[in-house]
Amino acid sequence: MPYSLTRPLRALFAALALSCAALAQAAPQKVIVDMDIGDDIDDAFALALLLQSPEIEIVGITTAWGDTALRAQLLERMLRETGHSPIPVAQGVRTTGNPQPFTQARYAQRGKPLPQVDAIGFMLEQIKRQPGQITLLALGPLTNVGAAIDRDAATFGQLKQVVMMGGSVRSGYRKSQYVPARPADKEYNIVSDIAAAQKLFTAGVPIVMMPVDSTQIRLDEVERNALLGHGSAVTDQLALLYHQWIDAYQPWSSNMPSLFDVVPVAWLLDPAVCPVTPLRIVVDQQGFTREQAGKPNAQVCLASDQARFFGLFMPRLLKD
Repeated sequence: MPYSLTRPLRALFAALALSCAALAQAAPQKVIVDMDIGDDIDDAFALALLLQSPEIEIVGITTAWGDTALRAQLLERMLRETGHSPIPVAQGVRTTGNPQPFTQARYAQRGKPLPQVDAIGFMLEQIKRQPGQITLLALGPLTNVGAAIDRDAATFGQLKQVVMMGGSVRSGYRKSQYVPARPADKEYNIVSDIAAAQKLFTAGVPIVMMPVDSTQIRLDEVERNALLGHGSAVTDQLALLYHQWIDAYQPWSSNMPSLFDVVPVAWLLDPAVCPVTPLRIVVDQQGFTREQAGKPNAQVCLASDQARFFGLFMPRLLKD
């Protein structure tokens, strides 16, 4: 008799285990997005991909660098116009002397001012509520990240991981894939707040790093026209933001955006887009992200699969 009961029980427990595993696999990834949307255009494309990806639950968005209140207004308008108003938005540490122009300010000014919510407090509170479950997606200068570490390093350490766009490890900026890459550069997000970057790389949290080595993926004319002429709620907002970015005075750019900040989002959805290598990264006093011998403190993507990237990116943004 015990044997006859055991087999059905084993089958039941096996089925339950498989069901739990399937549910766990299907559960969306919880993400806080820390971004400087409004200067370069890649942040807007990154947010669009997030909004079009049900595998990701945006716990909240925190604004980083420069006029963080105006960035919050930009987000309010974009989220409202695309039907995502319930996503919380919090204002990060305001800074002055930003060398980048706020190219999409006119779009942002037509957003509604939001109640001021402290980004650092919001970030830490969400980590406390869901320890080990939240990914911090860091897409701008790391001022908010450094402030969170200063305020409560123990809670910050309970992040699942930090997935970031930043740094330059083995190659630097280049205007075209047909010209040789420069040597490793001082990358904008890191050099904007070197002290904050140093705090992150010594905080002991898991870091997945997407430097300029792997993120200089350009949105060519064919793909750009398909997206901006698509006519969905999300792509209509991208079209407005893109044309304001183009119209702003920025002599270093062309009409072909580099999708730096989109690559970490794509990696969250499909890690094969940007395979990673364990490295030890040290941020020096000049803002270079130096590769050094020793125990790895980051998983670093040094080259992305651009065909796989566009195979993921384009169909999602062309969904209605």
